[in-house]
Formats: sequence, structure tokens, C-alpha cells
Amino acid sequence: MRWTERQRAMLREMGVPAFWPVEPEAVDAAPPAQASASHVAETPSAVVSAAAGSLAARPAPQGTRPEPLSVPAHATAASSPRRSDPPAEVVLGARPAGVEAMDWAALRAAVAGCQACSLSQSRTHTVFGVGHIEADWMIVGEAPGEQEDKRGEPFVGRAGELLDRMLEAVGLTRAEAPAAQQVFIANVLKCRPPANRNPLPQEVAQCEPYLLRQMALVQPRVVLAMGRFAVQSLLKSSEPLGKLRGRVHQVQGVPVIVTYHPAYLLRSPADKALAWDDLCLAREVLMQSRAQSPG
Repeated sequence: MRWTERQRAMLREMGVPAFWPVEPEAVDAAPPAQASASHVAETPSAVVSAAAGSLAARPAPQGTRPEPLSVPAHATAASSPRRSDPPAEVVLGARPAGVEAMDWAALRAAVAGCQACSLSQSRTHTVFGVGHIEADWMIVGEAPGEQEDKRGEPFVGRAGELLDRMLEAVGLTRAEAPAAQQVFIANVLKCRPPANRNPLPQEVAQCEPYLLRQMALVQPRVVLAMGRFAVQSLLKSSEPLGKLRGRVHQVQGVPVIVTYHPAYLLRSPADKALAWDDLCLAREVLMQSRAQSPG
């Protein structure tokens, strides 16, 4: 593939050489972060592992998800809760009925007025999602952080800037553009957990139907799941994220590619090269989808 100077510059900003892994020494100027063996040795492959059943028709029972990690991918080290912090109490309420049949206007209104868990009491804004409603690419993140809560928009701040550079490197944008170039971005949770703590299983279960309905309405050709909680919600898997990378999963008949959250990549820049592999795999899956069903 021929790279323009602009693309090379964007890749250098991401800490990724243009032809990774031919030039592995150029991954990043910063010292590599300590990484577990589960994701150091991962390389993309064409193995397909299908998620069982339609998640839209059969949401997972409450409380069946794996316990979340102590440090959420969207939180900074300064705001991360201590391992000894007790889990917050979650007060559950009723979700609006008929989410699975809502159109965009009804779904947006349902999210804005949702009182299904206690996060509704502490939020400033719900974070519904942004982008082209018929986008080929859908980006799924974890939960809003402080800036997202203030603005009502996903992926803002430094993590959002890195995501924008990652998308631009493969010819995508969150700005106004045709469906083939503009992405749709949404989070698993539509409300910010207090102090950026981990999303709790009950909160994910209450919010999940909104995300699945967004997927059904967008009908993307590929979904990029960014971060552990996005992956756990979509794939219903407790496997480490590093072991789920490099494979094509299926959710509601849509290919899902697993990758790291941009906030994690800011803390562990050596893994930007792995995220670039994931972007390339997602682009390859998308090209195959377009070839099989042109137009």
C-alpha cells in the first residue's frame, strides 16, 4: 500500500510505523510499558469465533458478566479507584418498554430520560452517541468520562484526539462525511460512573439494550470494540482482551474486532502497534464485506 506523507505523519503521532511490523524498532520512542504475555504475542489472524445467538433478542441475565477490572480503560491513573474500594451500591429501576422496536428519535428520547439505574442521579448529560446513522464502521467504547459527561459526546479529550488520529489513518472521520467515511460512535454505558469508577455488571445490563438497538439501526459492516467493558458486553466473554484480539467475532451477524481503548494506549504507547494491527484487520473485514455485497 502507498502511504502519503500526511498518513505517515499521523501514524508517527500514534507511535506506529507505516509498515508495521517490518520496522518494529520504530514503534514508539518512549520506553515500552510492562505488558502481559497475553497481548505481547498476539498477531491478527482470520479465525472466526461466532458469539452464540442474537444479543438483541436474548440479552444476558443480570449479574452474569465477569467482575470488572479495578482500573477502567477510560480512567486516568489519578482518578482510578483503589483495589480496596468496596463496590458501589446500584439502585435499579425499570427501563422504557419496547427498546428493541424504537426508531432513532424514540431511542434518543428514551436514553435522555432513562432512570433505569442510579447513574441517572449523578450524570450531567447522557451520552447517546455521534456519527452517521448508516455508517459502515461503528466504534463501541466503555463509559463516559468527566469531559464526555459535561459535553454529552463520546471520546473527547486526549483519548478522543488519539481516536481521531487512528480513524484518520485509515481514511475515516467523525466529522460530516458519507457513510463510507464517517463512523458512528457509542458507549456501552450512556451515563458516567461517579469518579470514573468501573462500570458495574448491573449497570451494563440495564444499558445494553440501548447499544444493541443502536447497532440494529446503524447496521454497520464492522464494529470496533474498544476496551474490556465494551468487549465483555458485546462478546459475553471473560477472556483477556489480548486473547480476543486478532480474531473476527460476530454479534447480531456483524463482524466485531477487539482492540484497546485509546485511554489505555496513552498509558501504554508500546501497544499502539497492536491497535494498528486491529485497525488493519477491521479494514480488511470491511473490504471483504463490500466486495461480497457491493453498494
